[in-house]
Amino acid sequence: MIIYKKFIEYFNEEVSPYSLSLYRIGFGVLVMFSLLRFWLKGNIATLYIDPTFHFSYYGFSWVKPLGIYTYLLFAVCLISAFLVIIGFKYRYAIVVLFLSFTYIELMDKTTYLNHYYLVSCISFLMIFLPCSSYFSFDSKQNIKVPKWTVDSLKFMIIIVYLYAGLAKINSDWLIHAQPLKIWLRAKYMIPLIGETLLQQNFSYYLFSWGGMIYDCLIPFLLLNKKTRNFAFFMVIAFHIMTRVLFPPIGMFPYIMIFSCIIFFDSNLHKKVLDRIKNLFRLKIKDVEKFKSINNNSIRKRSIIPILTLFFIFQIIFPLRSNFYKGELFWTEQGYRFSWRVMLVEKAGFTTFKIIDNKNNKFHIVDNMEFLTPFQEKQMSFQPDMILEYAHYLGDTYKKRGFDNVSVYAESYVTLNGRPSMRFIDPKVDLYKLKNDFKHKKWIIPINDDIKSLL
Repeated sequence: MIIYKKFIEYFNEEVSPYSLSLYRIGFGVLVMFSLLRFWLKGNIATLYIDPTFHFSYYGFSWVKPLGIYTYLLFAVCLISAFLVIIGFKYRYAIVVLFLSFTYIELMDKTTYLNHYYLVSCISFLMIFLPCSSYFSFDSKQNIKVPKWTVDSLKFMIIIVYLYAGLAKINSDWLIHAQPLKIWLRAKYMIPLIGETLLQQNFSYYLFSWGGMIYDCLIPFLLLNKKTRNFAFFMVIAFHIMTRVLFPPIGMFPYIMIFSCIIFFDSNLHKKVLDRIKNLFRLKIKDVEKFKSINNNSIRKRSIIPILTLFFIFQIIFPLRSNFYKGELFWTEQGYRFSWRVMLVEKAGFTTFKIIDNKNNKFHIVDNMEFLTPFQEKQMSFQPDMILEYAHYLGDTYKKRGFDNVSVYAESYVTLNGRPSMRFIDPKVDLYKLKNDFKHKKWIIPINDDIKSLL
């Protein structure tokens, strides 16, 4: 009974809207910058328009690039991000942002990155949060917001950090300092530390253990008011360092740095909003006292169950790899969408043989005929992509006159510095297999055992 009472009290607790308003602005700016950066680098054409074939996520094969109209899709996403920033028609804008950004993310599995998924998760979460109740075109009434709405953003960041940290508790990362030993050794061109520190064996273990400890502890340090300033300094230092050492990581460091601001008190968020107001000379009146909201509204009673299911999914889904046989880093069954950040260095070489069983003829495929170099690189060590590509090849060669088609793969993969090993059973006709969530028995097991916590 006491627990239930505290539970009700928590969901009735209200706070000022500064935190959500600042988060809305910052998140929108980061998404806009990311999209503009992507556009200006020519990646829209390179990744979505030029390729003749695109790898799909299971159940989302209907999501495809829109040809030249893909630019329009990015423009819609950009405009919606801007509307989120200024808080104009916020509810519609954030829904459009979530749908358009997620559609972009689903267009080709080759481009999967953790921070793309994070943007989709946060934008979905923000649909149900009153982020435009202050400092926006929509804020007609200066009202308080439920405390749990701010805490929900904190909880999302905590999930990301904890899973990233727990995933690093594995023998490759901690005992062998892999794959950091490979990556850091190659950074000899970095001034001052490239030819010295980054060539020392102890530094690989320092970065490996330090990264694991950082990810596991930083959420708790941010939650504690006494350690929050130190923790945020560590957040900045850690993510700036990862951005310098690993440029392909993209916008992820900046998203995490900004997101951690949500852990600070709303007084700090108000000061930042005041700075923004003064910088852009915005005519927004200071509010001495915010009005209370109706905590018993029907809308609130419907939102809490939705977000509860959302967070249950976020907690359970990254654990699905435990239901598969074999080594996760090798098979990658359940690897995506689990916040396993920069844990593996894999490279592969995969060729395909198409057989016309009726006429007893065969053809060795030149992958460059169908895939871009980036697509071929990613496909060569990811089994679900190998299978999807094999089906595409089978369908293509059927159209070219092959009858009773079979598709076989010769595939070799190296994982975290290990010698290259055969990856796919060369005797299995991939064209006869279905792509589903079942264990892929046609992946040849790795002859090594990677101990891990998750």
